[in-house]
Amino acid sequence: MDFYSPRRSLQQGHWFKLICGASFQHLPAIRTLALVYALAGADCIDVAADPAIVSTAREALAIANQLSDEAHDRGYNPSLPWLMVSLNDGEDPHFRKAEFDPAICPPNCSRPCEAVCPAEAINRTGVIDDRCYGCGRCVPICPIEQIATRSYVYAPEVISPMLLQAGIDAIEIHTQVGRTEDFRRLWNAIAPWVDRLKLVAISCPDGDDLIDYLWSLYELMQPLPCELIWQTDGRPMSGDIGDGATRACVKLGEKVLATEIPGYIQLAGGTNRHTVPKLEALGMLHNRRRTSVSRWVSGIAYGSYARSLLLPVLNQLEAMEMMPLNCRSTVTPRTIETVPDLLWQAVELAAPLVGQIKSPERFLQVI
Repeated sequence: MDFYSPRRSLQQGHWFKLICGASFQHLPAIRTLALVYALAGADCIDVAADPAIVSTAREALAIANQLSDEAHDRGYNPSLPWLMVSLNDGEDPHFRKAEFDPAICPPNCSRPCEAVCPAEAINRTGVIDDRCYGCGRCVPICPIEQIATRSYVYAPEVISPMLLQAGIDAIEIHTQVGRTEDFRRLWNAIAPWVDRLKLVAISCPDGDDLIDYLWSLYELMQPLPCELIWQTDGRPMSGDIGDGATRACVKLGEKVLATEIPGYIQLAGGTNRHTVPKLEALGMLHNRRRTSVSRWVSGIAYGSYARSLLLPVLNQLEAMEMMPLNCRSTVTPRTIETVPDLLWQAVELAAPLVGQIKSPERFLQVI
């Protein structure tokens, strides 16, 4: 069978990455998201750097491989995606959790935090920790200003043996302009293991002297024996907010694309259904309208928007877990492949988003 090849996708400019979330730790949802988007043709699944999460994602990808023939028969183009984990060299909004004491909440509070949470991670008991992925939308909206966030940074001496021995394919390092020494410490811990990887991605938001900073990181990492992606993080964790969220990521992509820095350019931060049409209109995609461009955006990473597409399915599956399978059982956890109708419904929801970058003539106007 002809699978999408992640490396070929990068080279040809139709790379699709699913971001489960650097702080998202809800194992059932991660398993479903990884399985569904692999069947839909994703090239990379990005998860939190946690052994249990890595194991769950690998299990999901193994199931996707078993179901690949059926996916192909149904008209999809399943992939054998690379598994990536995200790390950080300092404080970063992707690596945090919200928290508050529900006992302090006024009895008559309208609970705007619960309404605004895209992960459905807030209820009357407070924040459901494994569901929160740190978007921060609840913080400014609290009427009594009691919601705080706690951040964390991975210790370099711990992450390398813990994760790279687990058989991951790629790492992504979240950094910010001005953190050269912090990046160096993290990289020195990773470098001995890099020859086992297929890909290193560097994710960085905009800032003064961004291009000079990226060049300094490139020189620090040399020689690099694997593929390199520059992830331009336009407006983090905002793709599901609205149509205009994609403007920042496209603008930042243009900025980095204009340089001659080696490596592939991949957008993130505000990506949604409007990102591909916007890139196409600007001639920033390979073999789309303007064929004379020397460089192009090689791929797009989707996080909050990709997850929001499957939220109805995730909720339905979770509700099924609360139902007995027969009169002798009480609560039996369901995995989505045990509910085939729901599985292929989910793939049908995910496929148009993947197809925008891979098969635009079929999907560009669908979602």
